[in-house]
Amino acid sequence: MICSSQLSQPMNGLKEIVETRNFKAWLLDQYGVLHDGKKPYPGAISTLKNLATAGAKIVVISNSSRRASTTMEKLKGLGFDPSFFTGAITSGELTHQSLQRRDDPWFAALGRSCIHMTWNDRGAISLEGLDLNVVENVEEADFVLAHGTEALGLPSGSVSPMPLDELEKVLEKSAARGLPMIVANPDYVTVEANVFHIMPGTLASKYEELGGEVKWMGKPHKMIYESAMAIAGVVNPSEAIAVGDSLHHDIKGANVSGIESIFITGGIHGNELCLTSFDETASLDSVKTLTAKHKAFPSYVLSSFKW
Repeated sequence: MICSSQLSQPMNGLKEIVETRNFKAWLLDQYGVLHDGKKPYPGAISTLKNLATAGAKIVVISNSSRRASTTMEKLKGLGFDPSFFTGAITSGELTHQSLQRRDDPWFAALGRSCIHMTWNDRGAISLEGLDLNVVENVEEADFVLAHGTEALGLPSGSVSPMPLDELEKVLEKSAARGLPMIVANPDYVTVEANVFHIMPGTLASKYEELGGEVKWMGKPHKMIYESAMAIAGVVNPSEAIAVGDSLHHDIKGANVSGIESIFITGGIHGNELCLTSFDETASLDSVKTLTAKHKAFPSYVLSSFKW
């Protein structure tokens, strides 16, 4: 575990690390690093190409509640060449595999009936192949599955749009019954085209406040980093480096996993660092203050994903 860090001065680009360090696996967050949900960040595609050309095994490691294949399709649609990636792992993929295999005692003990919190405008999440029975009444449920924050899944497979405060009422009833909850996306918020969206991690945090048990899938937990390293074919954490814009999820997760990390300041923490334009360099003092606040310690600091 990495519990502290001597931050380097903000760097000019990834080339400095590639030329001085021999990291085999590069674990890249997507939102806030490669793209903003709608378009790639300036220079991100060429930087990815340079990194792949240098021989890096690049794995996308994301708290998306969607399957890994969907993430790769999205990246391709945004203009990223799929051949540059060794693979991808998402919190949604981990959730799907865990519910499907049930080889973990915690998952094996779950029933088959669930309350499903999902997306509406952003596109509902399919539960195909999981042998689950989606129910509307908390009294009939064995657990709560949170993929999104916009709707409640229906037994028919369709969804019923529901505001956040109504979903929280469902959580109150679920917590009172002692139902366990699986959160397929631990992020609290995400930034898409400069607009903040509430994510399932916010519901999970609320559920814990209510006394409910939550199974957090994805960053900052070690399991997803181990999966990403396995995809890249490395075993030793010293051979990997993670790149992300969230101190709580990306950098803290790397710390927990004993992996070095690069903090991209222009993402989700941009406002806290008083940044007003893309690729603006944050002051080292402001970065140190913010990392201390979050108890997350990056090895390097970079304004954006650039070469």
